Amino acid sequence: MIHRLPFFAILLLVDIVFRGNNAGSGVTSFVAADTTPKPKAKGVITLNSKNFDSSLRDGNVWLVEFYAPWCGHCVRFASAYEGVANKLHAKQDAPGAKRKVNVAKVDGAAERAVASRFGVGAYPTFFLIDGWEVREYDGTRSQEALVKFAMTEYEDKEPVPFLYGPFGPMGQLKGLLMRSGTWAIGLYENLTEERGFKPLVAMAVLCVSGLVIGLVSIIFVGLVCLPKAKQD
Repeated sequence: MIHRLPFFAILLLVDIVFRGNNAGSGVTSFVAADTTPKPKAKGVITLNSKNFDSSLRDGNVWLVEFYAPWCGHCVRFASAYEGVANKLHAKQDAPGAKRKVNVAKVDGAAERAVASRFGVGAYPTFFLIDGWEVREYDGTRSQEALVKFAMTEYEDKEPVPFLYGPFGPMGQLKGLLMRSGTWAIGLYENLTEERGFKPLVAMAVLCVSGLVIGLVSIIFVGLVCLPKAKQD
């Protein structure tokens, strides 16, 4: 069957065998030098209210940008921030890497509950999150400065006190109030625009709903916190 093969195929087979037995002999080969797939660095990770807390529990450090689509500074810095993500994610694959930093972004205009927990007042705002420790970046908005802050210079910045931080009671309360307000506004718009309720009737429905929810919450907390008799 060999005589039926095209002549160039025979040359290719001979070259492969010869290259295997005479590595480094200088003979040109048709085989690629290295076809091993290289790991691709992931870009900026998008977080929202549904995956924010669960994503941050992976044990890594997170550099998070709060941005708004209408913010001109955010739009202009988007490509540079993508470069920050590529650099920090590439460092994770370096041999002996001890500090792994994930780079993410949150649309603060859409995810107001998350932004309120961090007390975001302007865009863009950057936070470095390491477990319960949260540090706000207030330096120069540049690719090199953010990479240095995430890797080494964060030590010079005091973390936000836990009590007032996004994961403390005050931060959680802010998020809860914002979610409640968003829910109330959505319900009001649904009653007036889609169901045709008059504004006063819609407000009355909201007030009654709030009272019912409040009473149920108080009763639930009271039942949970009831003192139990000691067992002898």
